[in-house]
Amino acid sequence: MKAIIQRVAEASVTVGQEQVSSIGRGLVVLLGISVRDAQKDADYIIRKILNLRLFEDENGRAWSKSVTDKEFEVLCVSQFTLQCILKGNKPDFHSAMPAELAQPFYNSILESMRSAYKPELIKDGQFGSRMQVHIQNDGPVTIELTSPAGLSDPKQLAKQENQQQRKEKTRPKGPSDASREKGAPRSKRDPNTSSGAEGDVSSEREP
Repeated sequence: MKAIIQRVAEASVTVGQEQVSSIGRGLVVLLGISVRDAQKDADYIIRKILNLRLFEDENGRAWSKSVTDKEFEVLCVSQFTLQCILKGNKPDFHSAMPAELAQPFYNSILESMRSAYKPELIKDGQFGSRMQVHIQNDGPVTIELTSPAGLSDPKQLAKQENQQQRKEKTRPKGPSDASREKGAPRSKRDPNTSSGAEGDVSSEREP
């Protein structure tokens, strides 16, 4: 799971000609959910959003207070393009969670954030719509987060799996095992193997 967090003086989301959400001072969170994300990824991102010390204290000392300390607002916007993998100059979104799964997961993240903070201070865009997001970045301050389990690139995931396989194969073996396997060809994993979502992903997928 990836999140781009921006400290803002104000921000709003417009769909068509209608403003659907707005906040004053606080944070804008652009959130990209991958096909491999689970609740532990959401928990990590939520905890970081609410506890990052991006604001000054009452004495003007920078990097001292979180959004919850200051009781500021948070505007979340779902953005599947954060899970983009470039193939040449063309973006590929196979790593993004399909919309039919991402929407309930995203909604559960919002509910968890509201439960951990003040519900009325957590705002949202409009999932599945073409949105205009107006952000007045304060600083500018922009923080990029990736959940520890959230490897977004299938090639990186395959590399990690290969490394794990090599570790397992190089573990100490008993005398009989070592002699039996000596000289045996070492299997190789296809580096192009991917655990991403299968099938085509349209560029029209909901944000």
